Amino acid sequence: MLEVPKKRDSARDLVSHQLIRYLEGRGITHIFGLCGHTNIAVLSAMANSKIHFVNVRHEQIAAHAADAYARVTGKASVLLTHLGPGLTNAATGVANAALDCTPMVVIAGDIPSHYYGKHPHQEVNLHADGAQYEIFKPFVKRAWRVERADLFPEIIEKAFQLAESGQPGPVLVDVPMDIFSAEIDVARFDRLRHNTKTLAKPDLDVDVAEQIVRALGEAKSPVLYVGGGIILAKAADELREFVDHMAIPVAHSLMGKGALADDHPLVLGMTGFWGTKFINDKCLGADWMLGLGTRFKEADSSSWEPEYTFSFPPTKLIHIDIEPSEIGRNFPTEIGAVADLKQALKTLIRVAKNIYPKPRRNEALEQEIAKVRTDFIASNKAMATSEEFPMMPERILAEAREVLPRDAIIITDVGWNKNGVGQQFPIYTPGSILTPGGYATMGFGPSAALGAKIAAPDKVVISLVGDGGFGQNPASMMTAAEENLAVIWLVMNNNAFGTIAGLQKAHYDLTYGTVFPKENGEDYMPNYAAIAAAYGIQSVRIKSAAEFKPALEKAIKSGKPYLLDVAMRNNPTPTAGHWNILDIYSPGKKVGHVSTE
Repeated sequence: MLEVPKKRDSARDLVSHQLIRYLEGRGITHIFGLCGHTNIAVLSAMANSKIHFVNVRHEQIAAHAADAYARVTGKASVLLTHLGPGLTNAATGVANAALDCTPMVVIAGDIPSHYYGKHPHQEVNLHADGAQYEIFKPFVKRAWRVERADLFPEIIEKAFQLAESGQPGPVLVDVPMDIFSAEIDVARFDRLRHNTKTLAKPDLDVDVAEQIVRALGEAKSPVLYVGGGIILAKAADELREFVDHMAIPVAHSLMGKGALADDHPLVLGMTGFWGTKFINDKCLGADWMLGLGTRFKEADSSSWEPEYTFSFPPTKLIHIDIEPSEIGRNFPTEIGAVADLKQALKTLIRVAKNIYPKPRRNEALEQEIAKVRTDFIASNKAMATSEEFPMMPERILAEAREVLPRDAIIITDVGWNKNGVGQQFPIYTPGSILTPGGYATMGFGPSAALGAKIAAPDKVVISLVGDGGFGQNPASMMTAAEENLAVIWLVMNNNAFGTIAGLQKAHYDLTYGTVFPKENGEDYMPNYAAIAAAYGIQSVRIKSAAEFKPALEKAIKSGKPYLLDVAMRNNPTPTAGHWNILDIYSPGKKVGHVSTE
């Protein structure tokens, strides 16, 4: 005799079902991830929901895609992963998000709670039972292991709040698989609807704002130094208004690029190792500097050595950041303030307009900046128009900029595509460049493009990536094909880990392990266009410099996923700043990178 299933109590439901309902209520429309036996209860609950699961072939791809999705939307993304290898595969992408302050909630399945101590399938427990969540502790804002089903609702609510508040970043919610399948009182989730989903952010004290504005207004050579915090705070409009009123030049970190359009008359450009001498000298010559949402990281600050980019003192530093620990971390600070940058700039604007009712102008400085830009373009012209093939990287970037819309989303990776873009590729729309800054993760670009396109389907999205970076995660093309995501991969192919090859060649006169091997004396260069075609992606292998620009125009017009495999000379990105590791390799010799061609 068949047993009739018992009818569920209407006031109770499975945790997995209530989780999806909760995420829908938060406005989550996409979850990135990969299946495993510990998370299929969540996948099954998602099957008939409004949320779309973006399936990948490697968890690192999912993590980078979720990272980019959150950067474009400004809201925490959701990554779903499996235990053990699923969690460790995702770790690199989540760490990259952490160091670039990207809000993300990672939901990971774990072994059944009643198997603690038994070392079941795929569990990491060499030092402690039920401890896989500790793998993420060094880089997430917090890692929770859910011990009981009734605690899950409060934990997931806290996770989103922590990911998005203060200095944003990823969090981990590690869930034993039996808890996903446990029943819970629906009221425990329902009560969370009454909790605010956004927190009021700290403003700048008016007296402090007045002190800052007067210091900048009375300074002889003030400079604003802008970091990625401006983009995170969505404060680009306020930054532009403050700059336009006070007429103060703006230098920026790598992550701050695009916070103010590169064709604004007061933008100096990127500082540090890959900055130009003009930009670094302007920062060295500042008597007052206002740092906004920046960490003053190593490459941006020429290894913090005072003769290259920043010298505090004699320059006096004002530093505003949402995270207290960033203030005074690397340089002594005259005035430090903890505040949300959007709110802080609004207050600074009000105070500035009260003290200086008429907008200030600095025509001489604007003319100087304009001349430096013109001279730089002229000095770069031979490389940017060269007919040589393999192509000069300068020409690849110059023609890509000519073809792409002003608001195209540009995603870099590691190498020439990142360093060269920071130095000589204008960004016109705030938030339209996504870069792996703090962790500098090779392989970020091809995968991040997926998340960016999902978040901004009407924008042109292009991944500028080296062949080394593209080779890390080529399976991102499979997701693009399945989702019909019109991503363009522009593979700047120098058949090497080019930046490191140039470094090794300069200091050791070798390229061992940095240039890809030769076969029968000839370069072994995989045909990435053919690989793309095998994934069902339209593609072309460029065979001359003249072919490149029309091919990119065709890729943009196609409205389909598209790959361009472009052979490129392995020349180093020009540098004017300093990186202390050069002295470690060649003390006192002032040696940098050289061409390996």
